[in-house]
Amino acid sequence: MKVGMYYNNSDVRVEEIPKPQVGPRDILIKVKASGICGSDVMEWYRIKRAPLVLGHEVTGEIVEVGSEITKFAPGDRVFTLHHVPCEECPTCLKGHFTACQIFQKVNNFEPGGFSEYLRVTGKSIDTGTLKLPPEITYEEGTFIEPLGTILRGLRTAGMTPGNSLAVVGAGLSGLLFIKAARALGAGKIIAADIQPSRLEAAGRFGANHVIDAKEDIPSVIKNINEGALADIVILCTGAMPAVNQALKSVGPGGTILFFAVPKPEERVVVDFNSYWRNDISIKTSYGSAPLDHYQAIEMIRSGNVIVKDMISHSFPLQDIARGFEMAADGKDCLKVIIEA
Repeated sequence: MKVGMYYNNSDVRVEEIPKPQVGPRDILIKVKASGICGSDVMEWYRIKRAPLVLGHEVTGEIVEVGSEITKFAPGDRVFTLHHVPCEECPTCLKGHFTACQIFQKVNNFEPGGFSEYLRVTGKSIDTGTLKLPPEITYEEGTFIEPLGTILRGLRTAGMTPGNSLAVVGAGLSGLLFIKAARALGAGKIIAADIQPSRLEAAGRFGANHVIDAKEDIPSVIKNINEGALADIVILCTGAMPAVNQALKSVGPGGTILFFAVPKPEERVVVDFNSYWRNDISIKTSYGSAPLDHYQAIEMIRSGNVIVKDMISHSFPLQDIARGFEMAADGKDCLKVIIEA
């Protein structure tokens, strides 16, 4: 079968490898669509394990099930995940599912979503594979995992209806935060980015105001927000200038959520005196858990969060190199999907 083998962002090759064999506790999926995630083109993060087949925002049709599988059958339309929590360890029992060591270390996909066929095993069948409602297309289904991460982030940040939000970084994740926050009753939403096309999309998808990130973001937020900074700041880029601006953009009693983080060798300087005096919280959010995916499916199915208009480009697997080049550049695209 054909796969898209990742060597680096500018070297993704279509190669042939054997189709995975299905064991008694496995399912085989004919991949229909797989989204290119921002983490897929985070080269410093991915290249240390290259070459490998990426792709974790996957939908497809089950074509074969193992002898011990009763939950699914050939012909089922599904969404599936490569990382799932064990739901048994002390970390999971405290509700920190994405900090689970099983979640972070065990990959239940062979080889990955950028392939013609995908073998899924283990708990990725039990809690990580869900049937797609008929209202959700394969392409829309690739948003279930990314939207799940956004819903988890908003819950971690403690967003409640009426809160003002500043989303710093209006790439795909930032735009999904805007859509989800709008659907959940956020008050004023302000988006900041350095790319005009992303700011245009942010306004189209629900932001009340947009800011060129080359400006002084905290000052502009105050001008927009009647002298107040944001209740919640969502950081959706690891670029240090954005980090430094975001840290100054959250108001008293507010929260800054690091949804994206700087590179490992970079250090963030925080004036904790002002955070301490003003009761400001710093939170982080990584990944998504089964609950988040159930919520994401329902929000997409019901139309509360529309994702179809975020798909800017689709490429066949044969042209995956073009898809990665476009996603890595990020200037003239939103969501890039690979169709096998």
